[in-house]
Amino acid sequence: MEKTNLQRRRWLSLGGIMLGASFLPNYVSAIVSTPKPLSLRLRNVNTGETLNASYSANGFSRNDLSKLNYIMRDRHTNQVRAIDPNLFLKLTRIQAKLGMRNSEILILSGYRSAQTNARMRRRSRGVASNSYHILGKAVDFYIPGVPLAKVKLAAESLHSGGVGYYPGSNFVHVDTGPVRTWRG
Repeated sequence: MEKTNLQRRRWLSLGGIMLGASFLPNYVSAIVSTPKPLSLRLRNVNTGETLNASYSANGFSRNDLSKLNYIMRDRHTNQVRAIDPNLFLKLTRIQAKLGMRNSEILILSGYRSAQTNARMRRRSRGVASNSYHILGKAVDFYIPGVPLAKVKLAAESLHSGGVGYYPGSNFVHVDTGPVRTWRG
């Protein structure tokens, strides 16, 4: 009887090990596939402010969206507007296309009040009267160390929204409006 119990214990132990091992690949897979939060690093070149906002599959937190809206404010009037969250996601997708996740993006212009846009329009015919900047759906930016033409191509490859290429002024414009491209 003693011999039977010992053999039975060995078989039960072996079965337990096998059962545990069968769960191990799923556990390891779950750990590896759990998305880690990424970040969108912005620097507003006009104010010197920087921001590192985390995002995950669920997008940005309310707190980070509030900070993102603030850094993209109209620097002339200090007005803050809710920026289309898809614009921030578009920036992260451009970074991914370039293979530069979490690299710093330098913001030249985000939200513009109607007054600021009108003043800019009087000085330059390249400013649209119905600019997506007024709606909080556009940003003018560049990524240090990345050729502007590569940034433009990455933005165009998304096939979403507008992409303006301004090599003379060293920035790319992207927005969440209809698909279109232009050179400024």
